[in-house]
Amino acid sequence: MSSRTAADDAGPFRTDPLDRSAVAAVALVTLFTVALGTAQLTAAKVLALPLPVSLPVVGAEILLPGAALAYALTFLASDCYAELYGRRATQVVVNVAFLANFLVLALVWSTLAAPGVDPEVSAAFQTALGPATNVVAGSLLAYVVSQNWDVFVFHAIRDRTGEAMLWLRNIGSTATSQAIDTAIFVGVAFYAAPLLLGVGPVFDPAALLALGLGQYLLKLAIALLDTPLVYLIVGAVRN
Repeated sequence: MSSRTAADDAGPFRTDPLDRSAVAAVALVTLFTVALGTAQLTAAKVLALPLPVSLPVVGAEILLPGAALAYALTFLASDCYAELYGRRATQVVVNVAFLANFLVLALVWSTLAAPGVDPEVSAAFQTALGPATNVVAGSLLAYVVSQNWDVFVFHAIRDRTGEAMLWLRNIGSTATSQAIDTAIFVGVAFYAAPLLLGVGPVFDPAALLALGLGQYLLKLAIALLDTPLVYLIVGAVRN
């Protein structure tokens, strides 16, 4: 007697449980959501990366949120997904993941609000996982705008180049969307939200420019370096 059900014949693995296209879709969505959740939890920590030489405006070190690397992985995942599965499917992933951000925040905040046995452990959790309102507002707004822009630009370039010049789609979409992301995040988290809501310091224009430019240079470098990975992933699935 067969144990198969109607659901077994309806999913993406109905013909082959190891189908590369279906496995890659699940893996890329998983990478996207894990990286996004990690970015949300690590955004509050500001990192200072020393540079071998001092750069104009930026100075001798780059200041950026701890979420920078995790967030960069979301663009790698979304660009691979967009190339393999199309614009509409990628927009669904991006916008459903945006809503999932609120679930992550709700779960974290509910844990922080619950009474703890050890006050020191509770205080440590509050420090590590309780991002300021300005950081949350900046990161959420930056995400929903920049990720949708990334999908739009990626496919606008693809419409003109076909399957050729994947490197141009990857770099062009990520470079422009990361610029938008950086401008919105820095502007909201360190200027608009502190000014309007009274939370956190209000950075002056020179500090905002240095903070934003330093972050963007690092994000642009990551976009250039991840292009071979995009080719590798897309090629592995297609071939």
